[in-house]
Amino acid sequence: MALKLSKNEKVKVEAYAVANDIRRFDLLVEDLDNELSEGWAPLSFEEGLAAYQKDPFDELEFVVVAVDRADEENLGPAAEVIKTAKSLGCRVLLVAHELSPVGLHQLMRLGADDFAPYPLPEGALADSFERLRDKPATPTESTGGARNRNGMILPVYGISGGVGASTFAVNLAWEMAVYTKKTNKRVALLDLNFQYGSVSTYLDLPRRETIYELLSDPASIDNDSLAQALTSFKSRLAVLTAPLDALPLDIIGPEDMERLLKTSAHSYDFIVCDMPSTLVSWSDKVLQMCETFFTVMEVDMRSAQNSLRFLRTLKAEDLPYEKIQYALNRAPGFTDMNGKARVKRMAESLGIALNIMLPDGGKAVSNAGDQGLPLSEVAAKNVLRKEIRRIATSLVDMAAEQKAAVA
Repeated sequence: MALKLSKNEKVKVEAYAVANDIRRFDLLVEDLDNELSEGWAPLSFEEGLAAYQKDPFDELEFVVVAVDRADEENLGPAAEVIKTAKSLGCRVLLVAHELSPVGLHQLMRLGADDFAPYPLPEGALADSFERLRDKPATPTESTGGARNRNGMILPVYGISGGVGASTFAVNLAWEMAVYTKKTNKRVALLDLNFQYGSVSTYLDLPRRETIYELLSDPASIDNDSLAQALTSFKSRLAVLTAPLDALPLDIIGPEDMERLLKTSAHSYDFIVCDMPSTLVSWSDKVLQMCETFFTVMEVDMRSAQNSLRFLRTLKAEDLPYEKIQYALNRAPGFTDMNGKARVKRMAESLGIALNIMLPDGGKAVSNAGDQGLPLSEVAAKNVLRKEIRRIATSLVDMAAEQKAAVA
């Protein structure tokens, strides 16, 4: 099953799967197809990585080395592939089936970055890829997986319950991840509502025990511990879900939150934070560190009164309220003149600018949430999805312009 490409064929290969006979790992093949689609290719141990060295692919990130008991008599070819992959700056995932502890130890000592048993548990391949992305690919990178990407922090705050802040946060993060798919940009979504965060429900992701371990010992937060707590959604979006059990919002303090956000910004270019509606001791730290603080509201008395209180609090604490960007959810339609008049009066009475108008997505929004999928996967032509996509692309393009200006 050698990799054969015509000279005119442009294939972006993100991973090689190297095995003596890949057909012995049919479940691994299915997992690779699910995670990377056509973005991977099989190679034999005899071929090694000669194909890559002869005609390298810019997108190659991982080398998956699959071995089983039949390979243990001669682990030399597998060891050579691991050493070659590491010399090329690739991350290595070792997949082993019934391999002895001695053989496993030997291959791991050669530089394999992660290990997974075969057959892989559900979601294990995506989790491994996500962890590997946070590890240094070459000796020149800093230790602990820090890449110093100086990521853009984008909190989303609901001014009152049920205004659609989590829906906006989840879909904004996903649209940014999709838009940057063909680049090396990386997106993370952090559910900072440690009590009743619903990001895991919106994306049908498990709540992992490692999240509690991360929050209960915030002084030890680093790139490795964060990577272990993150879950991958469709191998494109890294997600920190809320813990399995409801925790007090002050389980971490302002300095701990600063450490968490800085660590995230080292490894990701865009960090969308789904904020709790309650203001806590670290809320001001998020506001100070962010690029833009999205505040989602509706045209009702709850939103108006809470917005007034929110603004008073920011001004009283001398916080950078100019970072606040208000997003009006379920905004009136183009022909709804009465609704537009209400919006104008509310904005004038509060002294704010409503720059983002999110149209009513209708039943498709709740259907997407029930299915655990972003709007783009359920109703790609939905008006709310289109507007969120426009905002996401604008943010990515703005970041690129800022980087170009600095350079």
